[in-house]
Order: sequence, then C-alpha cells, then structure tokens
Amino acid sequence: MPDADATAPTADAVADRSPDPVPERTPEPVPERAPDLLRPRGSNQVGMRQFNERTVLQALRVHTSLPKADLARLTGLSAQTIGLITARLEEDGLIVKQSRVRGRIGQPSVPLALNPDGAFAIGIKVGRRGAEWLLIDFTSQVRERHAISYDFPDVDELLPAIAQHIHRLRDGLGALAVRNVGAGLAAPFQLGGWHRTLGLSKAQADLWNQMDLAAEVRARTDVPVSFARDTVAACVAELVSGRGHDLKSFLYIFVDTFVGGGLVINSHLHTGAHGNAGALASLPMQPARAGGALPPQVMAEASLWELEQRLQGEGLDPTAAYDERALQPPFAAATQAWLGTASLALAHAIVSSTAVLDLADVVMDGSMSRALLQALLAQTRAALAQCNWEGLWPPQLHAGGVGAQACALGGAMLPLHANFAPGHEVFLKAD
Repeated sequence: MPDADATAPTADAVADRSPDPVPERTPEPVPERAPDLLRPRGSNQVGMRQFNERTVLQALRVHTSLPKADLARLTGLSAQTIGLITARLEEDGLIVKQSRVRGRIGQPSVPLALNPDGAFAIGIKVGRRGAEWLLIDFTSQVRERHAISYDFPDVDELLPAIAQHIHRLRDGLGALAVRNVGAGLAAPFQLGGWHRTLGLSKAQADLWNQMDLAAEVRARTDVPVSFARDTVAACVAELVSGRGHDLKSFLYIFVDTFVGGGLVINSHLHTGAHGNAGALASLPMQPARAGGALPPQVMAEASLWELEQRLQGEGLDPTAAYDERALQPPFAAATQAWLGTASLALAHAIVSSTAVLDLADVVMDGSMSRALLQALLAQTRAALAQCNWEGLWPPQLHAGGVGAQACALGGAMLPLHANFAPGHEVFLKAD
C-alpha cells in the first residue's frame, strides 16, 4: 500500500517608463522556506507531505471552514491522508476544530478552520506620500496598523522607521512572536521616478532609484523580508481577498499618488518580463509626433497627485485628496474637475488594454475614500460609453474589494504565501 501522503491533489492551481532614465530593475523572487510551524516529518516523501499540508491549508483559506469529507473531495486526497494531515496541522496549532454541525443526514460533521493565531505576517507599504505597516494573522485579518505621512520620504528617517515598526509589531505579539513568518515590503520600483513632476532634485531621485530597498531593510532586521512592486502587491490582495474569488482574469487599476496596476490571467498574477505588467502610469495618452514633445502619460491626469495639485492651486489642503473631504465643500469643485479628466484618462487606458488583452473585467481601487472611488467609477463608466468600441468587446468595470490598505495587505500576504501556499509562484484555489 503506498504512503498515504503520496496522493497528489487535483485542485486547480492559480495565483498564485518613467521619463527619468533609471537602471532597469528585475523583481526579486519571493523567498520560499520551510518554517518551523510547518515542519516536515521524517519520511522519504517529505516534499509531497509538505505540499499536501499546504494544499489543505489553502483550501481552508479559500473556503473559510470545511469538514474532512469536503477537504478530501476538494483536494483529491484520500480520507486517510486528510485525517493524518489535519491531525498534524492541529498539533502544529495551524488549524482548529469548530462546533459540530448537526441537523443533516448522516453523522454530525466537525468543520475545520485556520487558527487565526497560527501564524502572523507584517506588511509594509512605502509610497511617495506616506508609509504604512500592517500586522495580519493567519486568516489575513488586520490585527494592528500604523501609518506616517510625508511630502517625500527621507532615506535617513524612513529606513530606521521601517525596521523599528517591524520589530514593534513582532515583539508586540509576546509569546506568539515566534509565529511571525516574515515581512512583505511593497514599494514602487522607481520611487524617484517622475522627479520633475514631484519637484525633486535629480540627486534625490537617483538616491532612491539606485537603492535596493529590500536589501536595505533586510540589513536592518532579522525578520525575513519579501519584496513586490506596490501595485502588484495590491493586485495580490485583490486576487486573494477581493474580486479574485469570482473573477478569473482582470486588469487591476490602483489609483494612488501615482496610478498603477496589475494583471491577472486565469487566476494567475502575471508580472511580465520586468515585473511591470499593468503599469498604466506610463501609457501615453496620444501618439508621439515626429520632432515634437513627448505626449503626456496617464499618470499626469489619473493620479491623486494631480488632484493634490488642483487642491493646492485653490489654496486648500492637498491631503484631502485621500479622505472624505475630497467631495465636500470647499474641496468638491476641484475634485469634480479632476474626476472629469481622470475618468477620460482611465477610459483611454482601459480601451487600450482591452485591445491587447481582450479581458472581460477591469477592477479599480485606490487610496482615496470609498465615496470618491464610487464617483470615479461612475464617471469612468460614462467615459467608456463614449469610446469607439468597434471591433472590441467592452469589459465590465468593478470596484475593488480591498480598499486603501491593499498595498500593505498584499505585502503581508507575501510571506504567508511563501511559507504556506502549495507552490512558489501560485495561489491555489479549490473549486
């Protein structure tokens, strides 16, 4: 009789130019390591055992709670294997039994679920206007949050602050600190890009563009650190905790200080050759003219930076672009003007992307208030209705399900994925 853990699962596997010249940067792979929390047992099938354990954990992550019979059906593993795996995971403190379900035909079932205290991860977003830290538990619920704002990050202040908050969040877990599996850092590839637009000196821009931010953070902490582009991290959060549950392929747009995005194809995050797939900020708004100036990019009209400039030009607080004040007097007039131009730029980006990718769905989110996001969605839909769609099928435009914390949340999901998902580059979803 073969080893019970040798049965392979059959669940579907899924995911899971700036105007200023800067050195090309290739995204770093998310590190994968076997944590003590999911320790392999002595066996000649250790690799398959760990894969099967991760498959079960991911099925529970997707479906919230399942009895053993449903786990066997969804993963394709035998009842005996499921029994062995769930016993080990419960012993490791990664899953818990829930109350017995009665009132159905047959024996009462005992659903199993992820133990929220089974593991923790830290997410860090470093942006052009602020930084954010999240501590999430094994079910991806936010336990603690801290944020700071600035006009533009100062290297000598921000790098020590990143390490300080990582240690504070980890050490605040007390006895559970040993269950922290790492930190995920989400930041733009080119934090100093568009330095003329931002009013930065070339020296300031070069300092960030030539820095390996992940390596600098790793040098300041003993916590394992993963890295992803900020909007890719946001797309990860949407794929795992948002609309990715019901949409298989979509273009993801995240409107932040600068606009960006990501690309999901057949439930896999597609990053491209240089990790920059979905980087809508750089999309030209019109064709280039021989001998003429470079055409403006989507970033110039569809970013919250542009709304900031409109507000500042009216003598108003530019930080209102990121909160509920944006649609209230005296900020509303400038915001409405921004909505008109931003929606046209986003519609142009969506039509251009549809012509290349032929996707049926687009998901839009951002670091603004939900009310402003809904207003932007409404005006973008109206702009899309006025576009020339001859030869194309218009996609459906959806609101994102994660919100302003998407970048930091996606960052925190990276170490959880590296330690507990079945594969290195995929997020497994059980149908």
